[in-house]
Formats: sequence, structure tokens, C-alpha cells
Amino acid sequence: GPVEILELEPKKSGKAPEAEALLEAAGKDAVIVACDEHGEALPSRVFAERIARLRDEGVRRLVVMIGGADGHGEAVLKAARFKLAMGPQTWPHALARAMLAEQVYRATTILAGTPYHRD
Repeated sequence: GPVEILELEPKKSGKAPEAEALLEAAGKDAVIVACDEHGEALPSRVFAERIARLRDEGVRRLVVMIGGADGHGEAVLKAARFKLAMGPQTWPHALARAMLAEQVYRATTILAGTPYHRD
């Protein structure tokens, strides 16, 4: 399905209001993956397999959330199916978004069997 990028500006600052805004924007039917430094650093093929498993479970909407500078609020971390780490470094938001978009693209090419990804 199509990939949609949504940038949110919560009305109040802080992790809790941001988490609330993210969850509201995701909608009730979404399966959430939270980008979090304490999450799993998955190789591209394993990330693709996770997406395939969710697809095979009938998941129609997968939302990958990038939090603010202080990380995600507890509500997002609790709602997440799994937490995804992008390595031990901290990345600027725009760069993290670009890296994540590339991994999603890479996952779709792995699942489609195209030669883009090399192990």
C-alpha cells in the first residue's frame, strides 16, 4: 500500500501530549512500531520479515512512529507491537525519517524479490 509521511505539531509540549497526538493520528486500527533507542536493531531482511508477518496476520495499516527529542511517551511505548532501534547513535529527526523510509522501501523490495537488497 501507499506510504504516507505525517509530521505532527502537538498543541502542548512534553512526551505525554505528543504520545496522545501520535496515537490519535495513527487511528484505532493501526499497528504501531515505535522507534526507540532501547528497541531492537533489526537487519533489513529481519525487518522485512516482521512486516511480512504483520501483513500475513491481516494488518492493513502499519504506523512507524518517530518521537521528539526526549523520546516517546509511555502511551506510545505501551501501544507499540515492537520497538525499533536505529543503532546506538542519536539522529536528527529528518535524517531518521529518511533512513526509516529507505528501510521500508528496502523491505518492500526484499518481499517483492527484486535485486535491490544484497545481504
